[in-house]
Amino acid sequence: MARNLHVHRPIARCLGASLTKQRLNQIDQHITALDAELATRIAADPQLARRHKIISSIAGLGPRTANQLVATMPELGSLDNKQAASLAGLAPVARQSGQWKGRSFIQGGRANVRRALYMPALVAARFNPDLREKYQHLIASGKPAKVAIVAVMRKLLVTANALVKADRMWVGVGAWVRT
Repeated sequence: MARNLHVHRPIARCLGASLTKQRLNQIDQHITALDAELATRIAADPQLARRHKIISSIAGLGPRTANQLVATMPELGSLDNKQAASLAGLAPVARQSGQWKGRSFIQGGRANVRRALYMPALVAARFNPDLREKYQHLIASGKPAKVAIVAVMRKLLVTANALVKADRMWVGVGAWVRT
C-alpha cells in the first residue's frame, strides 16, 4: 500500500503548484483592486490628494508608500519630528541604568508604517543624494547597516512630515519650492 503513495506524489506536486499559482494570482487581483479603491478615495478628497502628491514627490517614496502613509498616518503634517518618529516606532529608545549603557532600539508605534518605509529606505539610501550621504556617513562611523537603514527610514518620515506641514514638494538636494 505504501508503494502507491509514491506513485501519486508527482500528481500531488503538480496539483499543489497549480493551486499555489491560482492563489497567488487571486492575491495579486485583490492587491490591484485595493490599490484602485485607495487611489479613488484619495483622488476624491483634495487634501488627501495633495498629501499623496507631496509624499510621492520624495525621491525613494512611490505611490504605494504614499498610499500607506496617507491612509495610516493621518496625523502626518500636524506633528513635530520627534512625535512623528515616535508614532511610527522609529524613535530610538535608550536602554540604560545608572552607569550601564545598553544598545538603543526601536519599539512600539505603527508597524505597518515601518514595513512600508523599509524598502523605500533601501532605495533612498542608494539613489536619493541627501539620504545616500547620511547612510554612508553612518556606515563610515561604524554603525551597523540595519541601524543606518532605520535612520534613513526615520529621515524619510520626518521629511514627509515637514513637507506636508509646509505644503511643499520635494525637489531634491535640499531645495524645496512651494507649488
